[in-house]
Amino acid sequence: MAITLVNPDGLPKIDVYRQVSVATGSKLVFIAGQVAWDAEGVTVGEGDLTAQVEQCYLNIGTALAGVGGSFDDVAKLTAYVVDWTPDKMPALLEGISRAAEKLGVTPVPPVTLLGVAALDIPDHLVEVEATAVID
Repeated sequence: MAITLVNPDGLPKIDVYRQVSVATGSKLVFIAGQVAWDAEGVTVGEGDLTAQVEQCYLNIGTALAGVGGSFDDVAKLTAYVVDWTPDKMPALLEGISRAAEKLGVTPVPPVTLLGVAALDIPDHLVEVEATAVID
C-alpha cells in the first residue's frame, strides 16, 4: 500500500478521515469528479445527499479497481456539494460511512469540502474527485 494516513499531534482528530496522507508509490492516478451515476448513467438517489455521496465514493472505488488500485491508494479527495450548509454534514458523513463500509475502508483519506452553486445537471447534489498513488 502506497498511502499512509495520519492524524498528527496538534491537529483535530476526525473520526471519519485523517488529516494527512503520505504517498510513497510511483504511479499517480487522477480520477475525474464522480457524480451519483450508476454504470448506465442513471442518477442514483435523486434528492438524497446521503445516497449520492455513497454512490460517488463507490464510483471512485470502481475507477480505482479499473486501474489496479483500491480506495486504500487514495491520497486526497475533494467533494463539491451544491448549496452547502453545515446542517448537511450528517447526511454527508452518513454517505461516506456507508461507502467506506462497503469498500472496507476506514478511515478515509483527507477530504476538502467545497460548497458550489451547481454541478453538471440539477439532479446532482455532490461530486467527488480523487488523487491516488499506486505502487
